[in-house]
Amino acid sequence: MKLSALMAAAAVVLLSATSVQAADTLAKIAESGKITLAYRESSVPFSYLDGPNKPIGFSVELSNAVVEAVKKKLNKPNLQVQLMPVTSQNRIPLITNGTVDLECGSTTNNSARGKDVAFAINHFYTGTRLLVKKSSKIKDYADLAKKTVASTTGTTNALVMRKYNTEKNLDMDIVLGKDHADAFLLVESDRAVAFAMDDILLYGLIANAKNPADYEVVGEALQVEPYACMLPKDDPAFKKLVDDTFIGMMKSGEFEKLYTKWFMSPIPPKNVPLNLPMSQQLKDNIKTPSDKPAT
Repeated sequence: MKLSALMAAAAVVLLSATSVQAADTLAKIAESGKITLAYRESSVPFSYLDGPNKPIGFSVELSNAVVEAVKKKLNKPNLQVQLMPVTSQNRIPLITNGTVDLECGSTTNNSARGKDVAFAINHFYTGTRLLVKKSSKIKDYADLAKKTVASTTGTTNALVMRKYNTEKNLDMDIVLGKDHADAFLLVESDRAVAFAMDDILLYGLIANAKNPADYEVVGEALQVEPYACMLPKDDPAFKKLVDDTFIGMMKSGEFEKLYTKWFMSPIPPKNVPLNLPMSQQLKDNIKTPSDKPAT
């Protein structure tokens, strides 16, 4: 009887220790000797592939800056970096189950997601607009009535479009691609007349399309949303390290240099510039860094 009671008590202690450790990302990284970063395969210019297993982009560079800060904090210059591709659908589960330590891509920081994950300082602001073929003559959402419209599975944009469709009685047929490249292909192959997504991602897809001149981005932004890196919830030490890294970059001017590199200068693979000046919201966020979510 005493032995089983002791074993039960030991099990409780072990479970408690495990749960505490699971929430301590820096301790987990120190013990394993590796940090796992998520990347997206087609979120231009934030996180996308430039060759097999070679993610590049604005958000990738933010992730790399965090890795350097972690190496310094833990005094582990030879820390192993493991890269994992994620989609809109699986990125949150992979953070919550501890598979991924940090996801810097094109993820909207909103209150609903904040119940499951934590968000770092916002690093971009965008809104849902429409990518269309110029030949389609579509200029706004009203032109989409009774037509097939693409978006991407697991995104806020798909939810926004469904809500708008219902409110305006447009009777759109909304189809979802597994990722942004898949959804763009639906427009390219005329299986959808428009792709509803964050405007910056649409500009990135056009810049890298076979025939960029065939496409344009139209419609007013339905809502403005902040992008931020995701990390495990209830882990203040790791969040502080990530936030301090980004705030330091914003104060030093390094963040602005990165912005110029990825949004104003020619970028791979076609070396075409997006020519997207920094928004007022982002300028304000550099002056007063915030992790405030979209509603």
